[in-house]
Amino acid sequence: MDMKLSILVVDDEERIRRLLRMYLEKEGYTIAEAEDGESALEMATQTDYDLIMLDVMMPGIDGIEVCSRLRQVKSTPVIMLTAKGEETNRVQGFEVGADDYVVKPFSPREVIYRVKAILRRSSATAFLAKETYSSNNIVFSQLVIEHDAHRVTAGGQEVALTPKEYELLHYLAISPDKVFSREELLKDVWNYEFFGDLRTVDTHVKRLREKLNKVSPEAASMITTVWGVGYKLEVPK
Repeated sequence: MDMKLSILVVDDEERIRRLLRMYLEKEGYTIAEAEDGESALEMATQTDYDLIMLDVMMPGIDGIEVCSRLRQVKSTPVIMLTAKGEETNRVQGFEVGADDYVVKPFSPREVIYRVKAILRRSSATAFLAKETYSSNNIVFSQLVIEHDAHRVTAGGQEVALTPKEYELLHYLAISPDKVFSREELLKDVWNYEFFGDLRTVDTHVKRLREKLNKVSPEAASMITTVWGVGYKLEVPK
């Protein structure tokens, strides 16, 4: 890497933090640690980390609350750490703006895969390399997506999106008026299966619409639900 990317690892178990530090430093990342939600929130708001790995179950402020509060002020990518079987917590995590999750006990390969997938902002992924995509900018009357800068403007105002929200919007925008099923979106945007949990797509679409609606209801209304099928980005006629 030309510049070391920084990752904040948040977990109340010192053993977990030590393991993650070992895996991630081996890949060249700079690691900071927090052992509880309060200190994590303070560190995450005062420092611009490239990624936060955030345990769900912690004493005091839990990971869900930390992510929810963080999303009010920052769009730092967040990977939640959840224990096996805590599906409810994973869904809650997505609802408050988490980008991904890793299930404990985890393998080093999975951790590195998910971290790199989230941090791969500037390089083109498979779905962004489609032949139908011929320009770095996608321009509609109320919505502009500048891919090189990963910048979204709606109604003339910039919209702060998480990496996954951006990828979802961009994926819909490069094929306007095409309907995508939730299964297709899970496969192509998330790049792996979420054990059939289609609510992941729904919660991200909901958050995306809410953010766009704050500055441009017209842009928000372009993300259309096709009942019984999925979603599409509808271009105003």
